[in-house]
Amino acid sequence: MKALIWLSMAGAALAGEYAVLDTGFHLRADRIERDGEIVRLHVGGGLIEIPAQSVVRLEKEEAVKAPAAAPASGPTPPAPPTPRELIEKAAHRHGLPVELLDSIAAVESGYNPNAVSPKGAIGLMQLMPATAARLKADPADPAQNVDAAARHLRELLERYDYGLYRALAAYNAGAGAVDRHGWVPPYRETQLYVQRVAERFERLRRRPAKSAD
Repeated sequence: MKALIWLSMAGAALAGEYAVLDTGFHLRADRIERDGEIVRLHVGGGLIEIPAQSVVRLEKEEAVKAPAAAPASGPTPPAPPTPRELIEKAAHRHGLPVELLDSIAAVESGYNPNAVSPKGAIGLMQLMPATAARLKADPADPAQNVDAAARHLRELLERYDYGLYRALAAYNAGAGAVDRHGWVPPYRETQLYVQRVAERFERLRRRPAKSAD
């Protein structure tokens, strides 16, 4: 079935779409190309290559509504975005499931932008200072914190071929620990973390959509 889908798309260049993987992930790309058994996703100035057999289908990106005009009496300062809004924006920007970022934020910090762990992890999605510095983000700024955390997670998913458990374990314990053990390391804290995030992610994904009424 996957092969048939891609045969129908051969030679096409598609803008503003998502590639849906067999793992359930939606990867946003500006342009998608197929070259034999490789699918290339052009994202910004970068390039991601994925085996064609891993791609289930393509979905068009929904148009973003233009913001409403400010009232004639004078502009009203916009309210700062809520943590949930930051999660949704980062998920859209980096082609990640909203439910996954939601689950990590809930388990990491309880959605608290001011959380600081005993190990020094900062903010909503608990960025370590070294990770924040590498990503050139201010971890004390909620918007930068969530965006950098989403970028970091995307890097880990790509590193581990979109294996969710290994990516989550690396997010919690570091990629070095995952690489040494070849799987989720035998640390109770990390194993519980992966279990809690994965269970919440699956629960949110299976939750029925709200009625339009």
